[in-house]
Formats: sequence, structure tokens, C-alpha cells
Amino acid sequence: MNTLALGPQWLNSDYLITTFGLIGVLLIVFAESGLLIGFFLPGDSLLFTTGLMVTTNKIDKPLWLVCTLVVLAAVLGDQAGYLFGRKVGPSLFSRPDSRLFKQENVEKAHAFFEKHGPKSLILARFVPIVRTFTPIIAGVSGMQYRSFITFNVIGGTLWGAGVTLLGAALGNIEFVHKNIEVILVAIVLISVVPVVIEFLRARGKAKKEPAGAAVDAAETPARAQGRGRHARR
Repeated sequence: MNTLALGPQWLNSDYLITTFGLIGVLLIVFAESGLLIGFFLPGDSLLFTTGLMVTTNKIDKPLWLVCTLVVLAAVLGDQAGYLFGRKVGPSLFSRPDSRLFKQENVEKAHAFFEKHGPKSLILARFVPIVRTFTPIIAGVSGMQYRSFITFNVIGGTLWGAGVTLLGAALGNIEFVHKNIEVILVAIVLISVVPVVIEFLRARGKAKKEPAGAAVDAAETPARAQGRGRHARR
């Protein structure tokens, strides 16, 4: 299968699967699900391509086994992230930025978790970057373990098995085989849409806040002057 190189070759799903096989897929899914260094890995396109390769016998394993192993890797990855968060705790929020760690990613995941609660463990599975940091934030915030493992399994199953089965199902369609490059580009673009939307919202909010602060600063003297006149009367 010849696919369009989306970014560096070592991040191309076809290259990763061809080079490292199913074991590589499982390690990447585990890392992206809960290790700080895994946020940049191509989870969605990787699982989709895995499903395609199972259908075309590029991966010589039954689909049910591949899906089971992928779900297991995803659940264990979130488990590792949760335990890491419990151990590290609030110190994660004071950790300095580096080439592989950005404080803004932690803050976005924290806001996502605060907004959606435990179900964020399901929703975050489908949001790149956020899915890596959300289980860590769940550990930091002391989420009850029973709730965590429940939502972790549900989210890992829906994402891990769901995207892989989608790739396998579409792999049986001739149009997909003839336009695999376009399909993979579409998968990647769709997966980053939530990130782009969040970025634009944050940017718009940042622009509004200084403007609002300037208006308040301008109105304060006027209000004070008005109150002074009223007092003199």
C-alpha cells in the first residue's frame, strides 16, 4: 500500500506498520494514551490504517484479535497515565516547558476534564493531544478509581476498536483502495479539527480579554467621577 507521506516518514502510519508491525502499533497506542511523550503520535490514522491492512492481509492476524489487543493497549496506556498523575500530582502544573512538554497542553486537558467530568475520558479519546493528558489530569484531580476504570474501558473500546473496525470496513470498498491517500489525509484533518477549533476559540478569547480590560480601565475613572459628583450633590 502506497500512502501519502503526512509529515516525517517516521510518523507515517504505513511506514510505522510496515516497519514495526502489530507490536509497534500497540506500543504507539499505549504511549499516546497516557505517556507525556506520546501526544504527537498518529493514533487515529494509525488505527485506521491498521484496519485497512488487516483487510488486505498486510497484517496476518484476525481482526478480532487486533481489535482486542488495541483496546487492551489503549486501556493500559490510560491506566499508566492515571497512576502517573496520582504520583506526580500538582507538581505537573509547575513543570517548565521543554521541546516535548508544553504547559498549555496540560491546561487544555485540565479545562476539558473540568468541563466534561468523568465522561471526558471517553470524549478525549477522539481529540488528539487531549487524549494523552486527560488520564493524567484524572489522576492529578484524584478521580475515584472505580469511575476511572469504567470510563477508561468504555473510551478505549469505542476508540481503539471503533477506528480500527472503521478502517477494516472501508478497506472492503474499492473506492477506498483507489483513493487511500485522500482517505488518510481526510482522517488526519478530521482528527485535528477539534484542536484547531479550540485554538481559534482560545485566540479569540485572548483578544477579547485585553479589550475588555481596557474598557473597564477607561470606565473606572468616569464612574468614580460620577460618584463624586453625586456625593457633592
